[in-house]
Amino acid sequence: MDTTYWARPIEETALKELRVRDDAGRECVPYRDEEGGAPLRCCLRASGAGERIALVSYAPLRRWAAGMGTDPGAYDEQGPVFIHAEQCAGPAEGGGHPFARAGVQRTARRYDARGHILGGRVLDLGEDPDGVIERALDEAFADPEVALVHLRAAEYGCFLFEVRRPTVSLAGGRS
Repeated sequence: MDTTYWARPIEETALKELRVRDDAGRECVPYRDEEGGAPLRCCLRASGAGERIALVSYAPLRRWAAGMGTDPGAYDEQGPVFIHAEQCAGPAEGGGHPFARAGVQRTARRYDARGHILGGRVLDLGEDPDGVIERALDEAFADPEVALVHLRAAEYGCFLFEVRRPTVSLAGGRS
């Protein structure tokens, strides 16, 4: 399925910083993932067995707000995310949403241009995970106040990826 929305990995500048010191001020401690399966936010895929990864504390809304020149106030939060311990190739091209599997639940949190929560929704991905996420993003961005949406794991609340309001280019396409 081709998706309308772009799932954004953690930006490379942030990854470089997180690989030294995370958003909680802790030193990065890489390790070898013997089993694989950790959801990597640098390349938006599950880790493979034997890959070197790190679990770091990440504040996605704080970093977004800083780039926008705003302050999310009390809505700022940080939490654990897995990343490759060294630079990777980033996400592969292709359709679908990362970490979308039939039968799991995700949370879609909506934020305005100040970084304040406008609402959220628990998504039961059912048998059409990409379709459920697409419809939830359509619904979110139908509200002109919504600037971005964070998709999170419902069971742990961990940040999975960010989707920003799509823009229409002068050529008529979406970006």
